[in-house]
Amino acid sequence: MLIIPAIDLKDGKCVRLRQGVMDAPTVFSDDPAAMAENWVKQGARRLHVIDLNGAAAGRPKNEGAIRAIAGAVAGRIPIQLGGGLRDLDTIEQYLDHGVHYVIVGTAAVKNPGFLHEACAAFPGHVLVSLDAKDGRVAVDGWSKLTGHEVLDLARKFQDYGVESIIYTDIGRDGMLTGVNVAATVALAHELAVPVIASGGLATLDEIRALCGVAHEGITAAITGRAVYEGRLDFAAAQKLADELTAKKDEG
Repeated sequence: MLIIPAIDLKDGKCVRLRQGVMDAPTVFSDDPAAMAENWVKQGARRLHVIDLNGAAAGRPKNEGAIRAIAGAVAGRIPIQLGGGLRDLDTIEQYLDHGVHYVIVGTAAVKNPGFLHEACAAFPGHVLVSLDAKDGRVAVDGWSKLTGHEVLDLARKFQDYGVESIIYTDIGRDGMLTGVNVAATVALAHELAVPVIASGGLATLDEIRALCGVAHEGITAAITGRAVYEGRLDFAAAQKLADELTAKKDEG
């Protein structure tokens, strides 16, 4: 079970939002590359990077910060990047810059043909982010709820060949109220591809709960505000996940 620290970019800075509200960010660093290096030093084995401006605009907006992060850590740990990646040329550009995985969100919902093409063009490198509230998928930086059910889309995208699916309960993201474990398990149980849990991870008890259901296909969990505010010790969190995983493997 990987614990993946998030780096959310807005106007070139490392921030966190509450429930995706763009006009009320908390700024944690003016140097995203240094923040990426910090997480690597603490034992991170993957980084989750989101271009928040790009997600809202539909095209990349924090290219300089993303290149700086890739330059700092690429080759040591993989980076998964999302936010405004809505054409094949942009995906190829970032993969060439050292990003290992690209995350398609809004474009996957609005233009599934594009996702299908991306999976064919870059096999093993495409993740889909399904962000939901009350079971319905949200798009455009979480600003709009669609009528699509999470499971229906997840099954379709699995058939396209996505590497894994990131599931976020946006009602909990940035609120430190805990990952929606039950909903994440319910989704993973119905899929063959791995599921990455996201949205509100804040305590070691939640990591214990997620590791306890990892056999359902939950391979990682993304954490943000909790590790930035010091409520969750990242190194301790990854150590606990490794220990619990090792015990299950021995059993």
